[in-house]
Amino acid sequence: MFEAHGPRESFPAAAMRSGVELWYSPSSMPEPKPERRTQKRLSLALPVTIKSEQGTVEASGCTRDLSSSGIFLYSDARFSEGSALEMVLILPKEMTGGEKRWVCCRASVVRVEASGEQRCGVAARILSMEILPEISG
Repeated sequence: MFEAHGPRESFPAAAMRSGVELWYSPSSMPEPKPERRTQKRLSLALPVTIKSEQGTVEASGCTRDLSSSGIFLYSDARFSEGSALEMVLILPKEMTGGEKRWVCCRASVVRVEASGEQRCGVAARILSMEILPEISG
């Protein structure tokens, strides 16, 4: 149906030149956003304890995905963009190179999404991560 007319011609351009009517306007389609993540994210549902830096909010949540530089989690508590958080969770062996480890992360909220009546989604950039000492008992 379409003839090749050079290696760089886009599908919409070739289609329009061939007389095919498109059901969409090529200029109305958004350009894909460039990937901003610098680290690979793992899709993991891990329990997390969250505290605002001021200590005014303490909540629990569950991660959706996680990397060494960012986290997305769901929580019943409401946080606002720019909020500073402290989070405690157990990192899986896939992220630590061998053993599960308790960590404390300091993070900054970059996006908040409504997710149902009570839960909200929170995307945060991890600013620092400290491995907590094991407690033997």
